[in-house]
Amino acid sequence: MRDFKKYDIWQLSHSLTLEIYKITHNFPKEELHGIISQIRRASSAVPTNISEGCGRNSDKEFNQFLNIALGSANETEYLLILSKDLNYITEEKFEILKININHIKSKIYNLKQALSSKS
Repeated sequence: MRDFKKYDIWQLSHSLTLEIYKITHNFPKEELHGIISQIRRASSAVPTNISEGCGRNSDKEFNQFLNIALGSANETEYLLILSKDLNYITEEKFEILKININHIKSKIYNLKQALSSKS
C-alpha cells in the first residue's frame, strides 16, 4: 500500500485546498451554497482521490483515481476563473492559484503516464 502523504501531488493539492478554504471565507455569504461549496468540494476532491487511490491494490486502480483527481483539478480551475470574473478574487490571486493548479495537473498527468508505462 502506498503512503499518500509522501506524494508531492497530494501535498500540493492539500495546500491548494487549504488556500481555497481561506479565500472562499471572504466570498459573499449568498454564495455559501453555490460557488463556495462547489469550489471547496472540487479542490478537496483532488487530494481525496489521490489518497483513496493510494489505498488500492493495483496501478490500474490507482490510475483511475488519478483520472478523477485530474477531473476535479480541471473543475477547480474553472471555478477559479469564475471567481475571478465575478471579482471574488483578484487577478493577482487568480494567477498564483492558476499556476498552482496547473502544476498539480501536470504532476497528476506525469504520474498517470509513469503508472501506465509500468503495466
